[in-house]
Amino acid sequence: MTRGGGADGGPAEGRPAASSRLPGGWWRAAGTALAGTAAVALLMAGCDAAGDGVRSEGSASDNPVPSRARSATPTPSPSSSVAYKKVDARALLRKDPTVGAEVKKTLAKPCTADEYPIDVTYASLTGGQSADVIINVMTCADSVGIGSYVYRKDDKGYENVFSNEQPPVYAGVSKGELEITRQTYDTGDAVCCPTGEDVLTYRWAKHRFSEYSRYHTDYSKTVDGNEASATPSED
Repeated sequence: MTRGGGADGGPAEGRPAASSRLPGGWWRAAGTALAGTAAVALLMAGCDAAGDGVRSEGSASDNPVPSRARSATPTPSPSSSVAYKKVDARALLRKDPTVGAEVKKTLAKPCTADEYPIDVTYASLTGGQSADVIINVMTCADSVGIGSYVYRKDDKGYENVFSNEQPPVYAGVSKGELEITRQTYDTGDAVCCPTGEDVLTYRWAKHRFSEYSRYHTDYSKTVDGNEASATPSED
């Protein structure tokens, strides 16, 4: 979010299995052809990934945020057009007087070892020369989002330009815009099984974020109470 602090994602691991009985010349020729194909694929993937200009750090908590809460954020990728620099998200929140006491209490000690329940995403949302910092704070026990924030870099440091502390909440990036997901519950719903979700989209204009779109989705459920699928319904 950036759980966001965390570790940057890495490439998938894997290596082709080579047979020692194959002639050496054939293997070198095949290796050259495969290397060329891989290079082209990597180049194409790099061009596609750079389009969103989003970079996310991994989660610091052992418990993942429910998948629907994360659906607003596209696959992370480095941005070539906006400067990206890591920040100490926990320190940023703890020294911010506008951040609520409950969030600061959650960040007072790690969930395990030195891991805190913070997600950090770096993306261009406000048109600045530096990437904006999108931070999500969760509970350690069940990964429920309790606070979402956006910080914008200026000459004096980082300014809090957006905050939502109405749980459960999660901030993501969709097509270069801020997207807030809030899961909804009926009476008796377990934390794992929300009834639906609200998705709100914000645009940056006149030095502030303004909501311009929202929709609500009610999840359909099977007879035994397990979630089956989501059926969208526009408000």
